[in-house]
Amino acid sequence: MRYFTIQPPAELKPFVRFYWVLEHELGPDEPSYTYRSVADGCTELVFHYQSSFNELTDKSGQNAGPSGIQFQTTQYRRFITTQSFGIFGAYIYPFAVPYFFNVASSETSNQAFDFDTFLNQAGRELEEQIMLAPDNLKRAETLSTFLIARLRQNTFKDERIITAIRHVIHGKHRLPVIQLADTYSLSARQFDRKFKQYAGFSPKTYMRLVRLQEALKQYNSPKTLTQIALECGYYDQSHFIHDVKAFTGYHPGYYFSGKAEGTEFREI
Repeated sequence: MRYFTIQPPAELKPFVRFYWVLEHELGPDEPSYTYRSVADGCTELVFHYQSSFNELTDKSGQNAGPSGIQFQTTQYRRFITTQSFGIFGAYIYPFAVPYFFNVASSETSNQAFDFDTFLNQAGRELEEQIMLAPDNLKRAETLSTFLIARLRQNTFKDERIITAIRHVIHGKHRLPVIQLADTYSLSARQFDRKFKQYAGFSPKTYMRLVRLQEALKQYNSPKTLTQIALECGYYDQSHFIHDVKAFTGYHPGYYFSGKAEGTEFREI
């Protein structure tokens, strides 16, 4: 399996965390590959340029899992393919959604759309350009051109709340919501409303998602699960177990064991 990231151009760095590529050649003893996406506070634009995945669901078996946009989500999903694959994606901050698509993040949470449905002709043309690109550097260049054009067209801006969301994502110290609101000169009610508009979820829920992602970054760490839980801000082991199970579908002991679906790229 091959996984790597590509940095966006300077104009997009405040909005795009990175581009990523995941490629894998199925061997003769590997009839299929199952990938599990976990809950995440960021949005992803995903392009399957080699083969495609079907989504596995409890109710109806398999549904088509085309290229598209997976917005910030509290849910995990499972996908399967029987072919070697190549995927190009963009990992973007939730507050980039209003900038790029002129819609509040709160209106897109826990939703996923193919590019045609969400962006109409512009989405169809973008997907075709990405598919026809000769390599992933050209795909990154093509998507950057598209996103920069949309960034310059839209005027959805609230710098204070964007700075607050960045603080939650990247800050070393977790502040209570009341203290965050005070830091950015907003009442608790204003802060909650504006935060949800740009992050997609309430501050409390979003902090849970950020805390989860911080824990999952410790995938190859020699630390114990108890150490990981405490360092990532979980009050106790039971809260850690509850969130990992809710957001990944696995008990943390199994997720961090190396046996869970869709964790192979974390080992690279």
